[in-house]
Amino acid sequence: MTPEQRAIVKSTVPLLETGGEALTRHFYALMFTEYPQVRSLFNQTHQASGEQQRALANGVLMYAKHIDRLEALGPLVGQIVSKHVSLNILPEHYPIVGTCLLQAIREVLGAEVATDQVIEAWAQAYGQLAEILINAEESAYSHNEQAAGGWRGRRSFKVARRVVESDEITSFYLEPADGGAVLAHQPGQYICMVLNIDGEEVRRNYSLSALSNGQTYRISVKREPQGKVSNHLHDHVHEGDEIELFAPAGEFVLRESQKPLALITAGVGITPALAMLDAAKASGRPIHFIHCARNGAVHAFKDWIDSQVAAHPQLQRFFCYSEPAAEDESDAKGYLSLEQLAQWLPENVDLDAYFLGPKPFMAQVKKHLSDMGVPNDQCHYEFFGPASALEA
Repeated sequence: MTPEQRAIVKSTVPLLETGGEALTRHFYALMFTEYPQVRSLFNQTHQASGEQQRALANGVLMYAKHIDRLEALGPLVGQIVSKHVSLNILPEHYPIVGTCLLQAIREVLGAEVATDQVIEAWAQAYGQLAEILINAEESAYSHNEQAAGGWRGRRSFKVARRVVESDEITSFYLEPADGGAVLAHQPGQYICMVLNIDGEEVRRNYSLSALSNGQTYRISVKREPQGKVSNHLHDHVHEGDEIELFAPAGEFVLRESQKPLALITAGVGITPALAMLDAAKASGRPIHFIHCARNGAVHAFKDWIDSQVAAHPQLQRFFCYSEPAAEDESDAKGYLSLEQLAQWLPENVDLDAYFLGPKPFMAQVKKHLSDMGVPNDQCHYEFFGPASALEA
C-alpha cells in the first residue's frame, strides 16, 4: 500500500466507528445472496443475534486504525487465524469476501464518500490482510497435516460413546473412523464438526472437554432451546454414527506458569476448564476452581471435580447456584459477587485467571477481577465479539 492509500483507509475510521455494524450487516446480506455456498462457514445463530456483525465491524475498525502499524493489533490476528483454521477457510474464499466488502462499502457509504480512490485504497488494504491471513492459515494447515496424528481438511470420526452429564449437557467421545491416531490438542482448544441437517451443511465449534490422549476427542454439548446443531446432536447423533471433523484450533489455551490458577466458569463454559484443570493438577500450583450453575440438575461434571479435589490437596473448588433446588448443596447462592469471588481466591492477586460462560457472567467476572487488582494481562477469556462489549 502507498502512504496515501493508508491515509485514506485511516480517514474512514470515524465512519466505521459510527456505522460499522450497518456496513457489516449489508455485507453479510449481500454475500449470502450472491454466494450462498459460503453460508455453512458462518454460524447463523450469531448472524441472527448480531454478534457476527459486531465482531466483523470491530475487526475491520481495528485493522483500519492500525493499518500503518499492524503489530498493534496484538492477539486479534491470531484469533482470526484460529477461527478460520477451525472452519477450514481456504484461499478461494477470500475473493468472495473482498468483492462483497468493497461493494458494501460503496453502497452503504455512498458514491460521494466511497470514491474510486477510497475503494482502491480499501482493495489494497483487503489484499494485504488477505495475504497475511492466507499465509498464516497455510502454515497452520501444513503443521496440522505433518504432525503426529494430524490431517488436513475433513476427517471422518465415529461416535464411540455418549454420556449424559446433566439434564442439559451430553458428552460425545469421538474416534477416527480410519483407526489412526489423532492430533494432540492444547487444553482450552476447540474442534469444528461438519454436519448435514435437513439437507444443509453446517459447521460448529465445540470446546474439547478432556485432555489430549492421542486416540479420541471429547466434546460436551449443551442442548440450547433454539439450537439447530445442539438439538440435532442430542436427538439424532448416536453411538456408531460418523461425523466429519477439522483439526483442533484455538488461542484460549492454558499457558505455562507457576502462579496460582483460577478457573471461573458458568454453565457449559466449564468444558475447556476441565482440560485445563486436568493438565494443571500435576504442576503442584494452587488451583481454585469456581463454577456457577442454575442448580444441581444442570451442573455437569460435579462428581469428577470432587474426585479431583479429593486426590489433589492443592485444588479447591467452589460451586454457586443461582436457582438452587431444595435438595441442592452449594457453597453460595445467587449470582457470583465481588465479595464472594474475593473470598474464594487468594489474598495475593498475582494469579492467572481463566473465565468462560454467558456474556453477562463474563462481563461481571472481568469487572470483579479488575476491581480486585488482578493484572489485566493475567486475565484470559474467549469471547465472540469485540472485547469492549464485555466492559460492564
